[in-house]
Parts: sequence; C-alpha cells; structure tokens
Amino acid sequence: MSRKQPKSSTKTAKESRKSTSVGTKVFRGMYGLGAYIDHPDQFGPERVIDYNDNFVIINDLFPKSVIHCLILPRDQTKTLVHPFEAFEDIQFLEACKAEAERVKKMVGSELRRKYGQCSKQEQARIAAMESEEPPDEANLPPGRDWTADLLVGIHAGPSMAHLHIHVLSPDRHSPCLKHRKHYNSFSTPFLVPLDAFPLAEDDIRRRPGEAGYLNKDFLCWRCQRNFGKNVQRLKEHLAEEFEQWRRA
Repeated sequence: MSRKQPKSSTKTAKESRKSTSVGTKVFRGMYGLGAYIDHPDQFGPERVIDYNDNFVIINDLFPKSVIHCLILPRDQTKTLVHPFEAFEDIQFLEACKAEAERVKKMVGSELRRKYGQCSKQEQARIAAMESEEPPDEANLPPGRDWTADLLVGIHAGPSMAHLHIHVLSPDRHSPCLKHRKHYNSFSTPFLVPLDAFPLAEDDIRRRPGEAGYLNKDFLCWRCQRNFGKNVQRLKEHLAEEFEQWRRA
C-alpha cells in the first residue's frame, strides 16, 4: 500500500534494520518507529501510507502477510507505554479503534484492487461494472468483504518500544516470515485483538511467557492442520492456502 498523492515535500529516507535517521536524530533498534511518529513527512509513500495529527499509518518494514500495516499513535503520553496500560484509557482506546476501522477499509480496498479479478465472490460485481450500463455504486452487487478476515491487534510482548497496532491480511504469506516467532506471534493469542481491550486483570494474555504462545506447534490459520515445528512445510502449505484464499 502507498499514498496515491504524496506531498511535494516528501522524500524517501534510507532505512536499515538497526536504525532510522531523521535530521540529526537517530532512532536505533527497538526505537526505530519513533522516526515515523515524529517526522512522517520525511518518508516516501512506499513507507508512510497516511498520517494526521493523531496517527501515522505505515507499511511494516518486514511484512508477515501480503499486506501488513502499522498504526502508530502520536499521543506523546502513550507512545512509549505498553499497550496493556495505554488501552486502560478508554477515550484513547476508542480513538485507536476508530482509526483501525478506517485503516481496515483502506486495506480491504487494496486487497480488492490486487486480487479482486480472480476472486469468485467478486465476479458478479465485476460483471455489473463491465456491463453496457453499469449501475451506480449503491446498486452494485456487494462483492467480497475483504475486511472480514483482517487481523487487527497488538503483541502481548511488543518487539518495538513505540506503541503500534498491527493490521494485516490473514494469509501470513511472506518471504519475511522465517521462523517460529514470526508465525506464532500472529497466529496465537500472543496477538491480542484490539477489540479485546480493555483486558481483565487476570487475563492470561497479560502473561504471554507463562502461556508459552510462541513455542506452540504451527497450526494453519485456515484449516488448522498441525505442522509441528517444521517451518518449511508450513510455508509451502501457506502458499497453497493463499492461492485458495485469494480466489475464494
């Protein structure tokens, strides 16, 4: 995903796994997301999708699905707070949920653009749009709801310091998905849905290490087939599931 009409002042910044530099300030390691929060205008549309005074939306640098975005709140009282604590502020939580709904629509539109032509559920809509007298938008067949299976949530144990909300397609079909943590962090309760907040004090997801989510066997997100600890077999299967999912 990218901005359709980037601002003329936008310029692409060099990025690395270790640090991101903006002006004289360097955001290193786990603080790398700070650069996008502080200076979103310094990045090109291939990285920063959209931003306003309250949120920055970026493409994940190492996406774990065909579309993987991050919502970065800009509230300076929350950006370096663990999400479990930050989302105890109900007003802030509701603002994040509203932004997530907006981003879900953006992701759904991009999925339709990329895969709609091959989806069975889109064919009636496509036929109507390509007819001699296409109906207006309100009277088109609804087509596929590409937002239905999106994953929206936070990691119980975030790897980056700044508060960020993941929004990604369900496929987990990506060359950046390379080991157990990559898959299980998005395929077990380690990924806590945004809609689950606020969490109860005794919710087991508050203790992800104790629950052992990241060490569990690989279960296919779509058919629940168990692949044990075999990453290669899982990835081969995910590629097959992706083809079936996008054509559904």
